[in-house]
Amino acid sequence: MGKQLDEEAARREAVQAARDRSPSSSGLRRVRLFGRSDPNAEVILYAEAWSRKIYFSMAFDIVREPAKQPHTDPTVTVAIRSDGSVESVTFVRSSGVAAIDDAIRRIIQNQTPYLPFQPGLARDFDVIEIRRTWHFDTAIRLY
Repeated sequence: MGKQLDEEAARREAVQAARDRSPSSSGLRRVRLFGRSDPNAEVILYAEAWSRKIYFSMAFDIVREPAKQPHTDPTVTVAIRSDGSVESVTFVRSSGVAAIDDAIRRIIQNQTPYLPFQPGLARDFDVIEIRRTWHFDTAIRLY
């Protein structure tokens, strides 16, 4: 009986630890944009401005050589706080090339801070999670 109670307690602790590590389980008000449509036009405008900043950053040189290797277009979720800081960078699908994944993290971090949320957006949300698929040809393209 004691062993069973210990196992149940260990399972509960593991679930709580996973929640503590997961940004999605925080008490912050967040919106997830997985694609390019959302009922809130301000969310779309913010995500498009974020994508343009990445595109025009001239950061392609960081990933130019690694992108010549066979890879999959990675899908990445970036959580941005209302002040424009990055909460997290999560790879939904890795490129399969560590150098590309590391370059993407550097590109995202090197562009901080991003624009703070407009007052209306900040009133509704603390964090916006933007998911994009990254494609490399002559520039960085986010789909």
